[in-house]
Amino acid sequence: MSGHQRPDEKVAQPAVVLSSLPDSTSEEEPDQDSKYSWLCVACVFLINMHTFGINGSYGVFLSYYLTSSYFPGATYIEYALVSGLSISQALLISPFVTYTTRVYGTRTALFIGSFLEALALVGASFSKTIWQLFLSQGLCSGWGMGFLFLGTVGVVPQWFTKRRSLAAGLASSGAGTGGFVYNLAVNAMIHNISLPWAYRILAIIAFTVNITCSFFIKDRHRQIGTVQKTFDYRLLKSLDFWALSIWAIFNIIGYVVLSFSLPSYATSIGLSKQQGALVGALLNVAQAFGRPSVGFLSDHVGRVRMTAIASAACGLTCFVIWIFARSYGVLILFAILAGLFVGNNWAATAPVSAEIFGMKYLPSILSTLWLILTPPGTFAELIALGLREKHGSRIYLPTQIFTGALYFGAALSMWLIYARKSRKLW
Repeated sequence: MSGHQRPDEKVAQPAVVLSSLPDSTSEEEPDQDSKYSWLCVACVFLINMHTFGINGSYGVFLSYYLTSSYFPGATYIEYALVSGLSISQALLISPFVTYTTRVYGTRTALFIGSFLEALALVGASFSKTIWQLFLSQGLCSGWGMGFLFLGTVGVVPQWFTKRRSLAAGLASSGAGTGGFVYNLAVNAMIHNISLPWAYRILAIIAFTVNITCSFFIKDRHRQIGTVQKTFDYRLLKSLDFWALSIWAIFNIIGYVVLSFSLPSYATSIGLSKQQGALVGALLNVAQAFGRPSVGFLSDHVGRVRMTAIASAACGLTCFVIWIFARSYGVLILFAILAGLFVGNNWAATAPVSAEIFGMKYLPSILSTLWLILTPPGTFAELIALGLREKHGSRIYLPTQIFTGALYFGAALSMWLIYARKSRKLW
């Protein structure tokens, strides 16, 4: 139990939760607040900024594609699959990342990811047909993000105990910061330079930052004695793991829908593409503040409990604000409030998994979980576009209701874990 864990939130040890797993040895305590531990946080922050942050700007590219017929004959469904592929491929590649990390080390995995991410952006800049965008922006970009994100997501929790959620939240907030910066930058580059050069400039920046940060990140797998399996079938016997998986599935669908649909929703209610880009940017910058804030509260209130609260809060904003957002000001309010909670699944997954199952099994748990999240990540935006009404003034209403319901379902799943562990309703 971490130093700030509430006494009423008892979390079972791995041997209790997963009876088929061997007892874990006690975790070696990392140096608290050491300069190197915070250096790792800063490097992971920058990597998230130049992977998921840049990927978050696809909403701006999508809005431009949909209104300019950049790829003649391309459909909404095909554009939605591009965004879904980038997320799902980042998760699908987890067995390869786990194997590479185990055999060749974390740094090698990060070098591979840095190269693939830059290659994808350059490839997208030369794309002339939609299938070329599938290969670059979809497949290759997803593989690059996967090596970089999956290679680092478990590193920060290894360096902290008392401030584990805060550190993970700060590192993960790079995605929101990058989304804010690059939503505005991409929109400006497209209109003032060109779309191809927007991609190329992103490629140069991403490669420089990611390859530099890769040199400074170091894991603690050997000290902790972590178990690194690409897919651990024993987890499928755990009710807690299935509840965690349902929470993650609902969250990733909601995250993809909001991240990629909000700029298009803005234009559907009569706002300009520039206003839509700003709304998307504000959703991301709110995540930059929300993720560490929720992480800080998690270390004090309880990680499982706070994760349930964050999911419920995001669902509430969808029902109370987004459904009624028909003006620029109200939509900005929604983007800010929802952004505080919408991306917390990326920050919370590792600390919450470690809290439930223990640090020793964290790599195996994350690798298995990422594979389970691949199908929903692939089709999330496709589902969102499919739910849109073809005619009328509220074509996004089914999507809005669906998204809000997902987040409430995610909150319920996490609450079930809390109630089972603490033997309390709240």
